[in-house]
Amino acid sequence: MDQFSAIKLVVFDVDGVLTDGRLLYTSEGETIKSFNVKDGVAMKLLPKWGVKVAVITAKDSLPLRKRMQDLNVEHFYPGCHNKAEAFADLTSNLGIAREDAAYVGDDVIDLQVMPHVGLSFCPEDAHVLVKRHCSFALTKGAGQGVAREVADLLLASRMTLEEAYELAQKPEFEK
Repeated sequence: MDQFSAIKLVVFDVDGVLTDGRLLYTSEGETIKSFNVKDGVAMKLLPKWGVKVAVITAKDSLPLRKRMQDLNVEHFYPGCHNKAEAFADLTSNLGIAREDAAYVGDDVIDLQVMPHVGLSFCPEDAHVLVKRHCSFALTKGAGQGVAREVADLLLASRMTLEEAYELAQKPEFEK
């Protein structure tokens, strides 16, 4: 079994991973974030093939909550400043060994978790310290399909991508 096929849980950070890391504010002070639709397909597809998806992020906002709801992310930890504690709680509740988990992060707060998982990923433009501690540096930058690249690596270790993405071609997938 290779390192990718052993993964049962993948945990994503948000800003700098699922978004480009920019925070845009309206004149009313509302935060606006831009998410990559390709990441959404990945995050919805992984659980269909037995890989649980979680999000642990230091930020919290209504747009973020809406996006997680739209993607049916069951394990969501917003406004989390102790990511190691949240990760320990998550793996304990799911009964998944940390060695069977992957983490995707881009900045130094993510180092609370990255050294303690079976496999860690970072976007191409992650902070240099994260790159030094990451097991696998991705080719995509922040907000440019990072989750999709991770999903493709994990799914390709289990089956052909054509087989994996058959589910995403069905009309009920978008529901």
